[in-house]
Amino acid sequence: MHSACNPALNSITIGAIGAIAPIAFALMGLTGWRIAKRLGLERFQLISIGVMVVGHLVRAFAPNVGFLIAGTLLALLACGVTNVLLLPLVKRYFPDRIGMMTSLYAFIMAMGATLPALFAAPIADAAGWRVSLSIWATLAVTAATPWLILILRERRERAAALAADEAPELELPEHPLVAPIWRSPLAWKLAAIVSVSAFNTYVLFAWLPEISRQQAGASTVQAGIMLSIFALIGAPTALLSPLIVNRITNVSWYLLLGTGLFIPAPLTWLWASLLGVAPLLFPASLTLVNLRTRGHDGSVALSAFSQGVGYAVGALGPFLIGIVHDLTDGWTIPIIVLLAVSAVCVIPALGLAKRSFLEDELAARKG
Repeated sequence: MHSACNPALNSITIGAIGAIAPIAFALMGLTGWRIAKRLGLERFQLISIGVMVVGHLVRAFAPNVGFLIAGTLLALLACGVTNVLLLPLVKRYFPDRIGMMTSLYAFIMAMGATLPALFAAPIADAAGWRVSLSIWATLAVTAATPWLILILRERRERAAALAADEAPELELPEHPLVAPIWRSPLAWKLAAIVSVSAFNTYVLFAWLPEISRQQAGASTVQAGIMLSIFALIGAPTALLSPLIVNRITNVSWYLLLGTGLFIPAPLTWLWASLLGVAPLLFPASLTLVNLRTRGHDGSVALSAFSQGVGYAVGALGPFLIGIVHDLTDGWTIPIIVLLAVSAVCVIPALGLAKRSFLEDELAARKG
């Protein structure tokens, strides 16, 4: 609910609600990769899903608001781990199908942002809010199954190799990083793309209905529909974007297209539709994580860095726009701020025209 519907929810409160998820994602993006290096990608992925299950169960059976918030944070932190790990896992298991698998991953992420809004309330009305929340724990258990099977199979293969007096195959890093990732221009360019996408997307999820009502005179129902349009159009965009990026040589024009779609259109319905396509920046950047790295270490590091920085910047969006709205008592200046943020994307988008690799850049800057 927004402030127009509930006076108790001011701009700060709405900004805080909108920032919870990106803050959790940023935290795990910037720290989770260190744990992944110690435990291994698959094991850490399975552990994070387990934490996700616990988080959802704590939410479902929370006796008070404190437990509800704690369970939500646990689930979101686990989601942040998954955001980082799935890209290098795609590179490890599907190196010849990066575009297709990243497309599937981005599409599932987009649907994950849409389906809860569609089904959570009806399920809660029919069976209670605890049942509605516990369903997500069931889905997380289902997601853990293939990773558990994979880890058990690898253990059996290693045990069989040792029993046969064969040296087990150890997966060594093919292209280790020789310098801190922050010394790579590629890493900062990609982080800037993710930052712009996250900033605008989280702002629009938090504020698009309010902008629609106050700027375009939309009713509460119409404002909700426009938010749904924004979310739903993002799903096919997420599905197609990685496939396109995987096939084109110069990605700059495609990234600039995504930036341009944030520009307000004269018709609010048209703008909501274009905004739904604009988040193509995010799935495009996910694809570039694997296309611009040579090995698994680079993929993990670039995924963690770009998403960690990007989500940290994205968390500022709902707060900043809410504060600007309160100070200016309108939406003209906040929309101009969104356009200015989008303009920042132009320089890194042009800089990604030249094909380069993270490991090569760091090797050139070693010492």
